[in-house]
Amino acid sequence: MRYQAWGWPWESAVDAFVSALVVFFVVVDPVGLVPLFIGLTQGFDARRKRVIGLRGAATGFAVILFFAYFGEVVLKALSITMPAFRIAGGALLFWIAFEMLFAKRAERKERAADEARTDDEAHDLAVFPLAVPLIAGPGAITSTLLLMDRYGATLAGQGVVLGAAAVVIGGSALLFLVADTVRRLLGRTVIHTVSRVLGIVLAALAAQTILSGITAVYPPGVP
Repeated sequence: MRYQAWGWPWESAVDAFVSALVVFFVVVDPVGLVPLFIGLTQGFDARRKRVIGLRGAATGFAVILFFAYFGEVVLKALSITMPAFRIAGGALLFWIAFEMLFAKRAERKERAADEARTDDEAHDLAVFPLAVPLIAGPGAITSTLLLMDRYGATLAGQGVVLGAAAVVIGGSALLFLVADTVRRLLGRTVIHTVSRVLGIVLAALAAQTILSGITAVYPPGVP
């Protein structure tokens, strides 16, 4: 007997959840956000840091939730097909992987953090740049659309994708709460090493996404 979750075999649900979890963990990069959060919140007391971290995580998840359910509507309004979005999204994810491997992504995020400090704290650090684009950036939004296209046909699939996003973003919020401790324990070397390893994983996922888009347009064996 195969146990099922909302009509979906547990084995498939677990595999889909792990796959989505890896994708979100790579593109959001919670560990890499820790030093940026520390830089953004310099000068704030402990209570205000907690508020910024929790509000930023909640806002980032709200953005992911919006694109999970309305992103396809936006694509249809612009007459963009999912195979085309898969190819473009895969190319974007590959570029993010390239930046991670060669330390370009961290430099770009640090520039965003610096701009926020010089522009009157960007009115609200929790929304910009913490929620967007550091948490719910182009990579996370693209991944959400691609994962919902792959798994979101059922309620179970939608729960898997959003659950994976919630776990990663919730984990990011927890890291924000203990950011100073995490920085002391891991150090910059470990954080940068993890980022590069995840970059290799993301590059492979990006290549698979591009191949899926191409085979959707040109199925194998069809002349």
